[in-house]
Amino acid sequence: MNFLDLFDQDLVASVLRSLIPILLAALGGMLAERVGIFNIGLEGMILVGAFAGVAASFFTHNWIIGTIVAMLSGALFSLILGYGAVYRKGDPIVLAIAMNILAVGMTSFLIVAVFGVQGVFQDPGIDGLPVWRIPILADIPWIGALFALTPLGYLALILVPVLWVVLFRTPLGLRLRGVGERPLAAATMGVKPQHYQLGAVIASGALAGLGGAQLALGNVVQFTENMSAGRGWIAVVAVMLARAHPVGVLGAALLFGFADAVGFRLQSFGLPQQLTDAGPYVLTLVVLILVSRRFRKSREAVLA
Repeated sequence: MNFLDLFDQDLVASVLRSLIPILLAALGGMLAERVGIFNIGLEGMILVGAFAGVAASFFTHNWIIGTIVAMLSGALFSLILGYGAVYRKGDPIVLAIAMNILAVGMTSFLIVAVFGVQGVFQDPGIDGLPVWRIPILADIPWIGALFALTPLGYLALILVPVLWVVLFRTPLGLRLRGVGERPLAAATMGVKPQHYQLGAVIASGALAGLGGAQLALGNVVQFTENMSAGRGWIAVVAVMLARAHPVGVLGAALLFGFADAVGFRLQSFGLPQQLTDAGPYVLTLVVLILVSRRFRKSREAVLA
């Protein structure tokens, strides 16, 4: 097989499929970052949203209800971080790590308690997300995949410009950025930083929960233990790489989605699955090293 066969029209669809869960979670992490809360609990929020979405879709046979339940579950789960970090002054890093561990254990227990299976729950009764094709546009070579997405796929792409407008062109965005950058100054202007921080963390959890719904009801119609598989951590790195800017988050998530899609397709060349699966995470480590070097140089320049 020719190496150039990797780069065909199907690759675009694969990249988008890998991109959407990461992008939704990263946009949520960006909102939390903007108010001064570093949310590394995205991994657990995705996992909770994935399980809740599959369970609700299975029992109601309705993907809309499954999606809403996934979003609400992510939002509720994020209250651990929101309340603990904002109102109890807990360390957000410690809280988020504990949440990730809790999510893995809780979902592993619930898949046995609720469905009576271990590892994977797959059933025809699960109502997966539909693919909404836009006539004519979906048939355009190469870019047609952009017009044949799930509802959450369209939502993720639309949220990028919407959040850019909200953050940089509205009073609400000014308050959010003010709370994150100058909380004391914002408080003197009558803004209540805690309210905005809690709201942003809840929104972060809701978006990560939607990422879980896309992963479990859109990419695959099933729930697998620990199926988030590091996507939350990749979303965290995307936020760092983009410096919490919506357009930058899209670019960073696209980079990781591309690495994931190419890694999967490389298996057709006989490469071991373990090697190709490691691709996005190796890229994540490289990006973390580059970002940390950039931050160190910036800090040294300020101190000098």
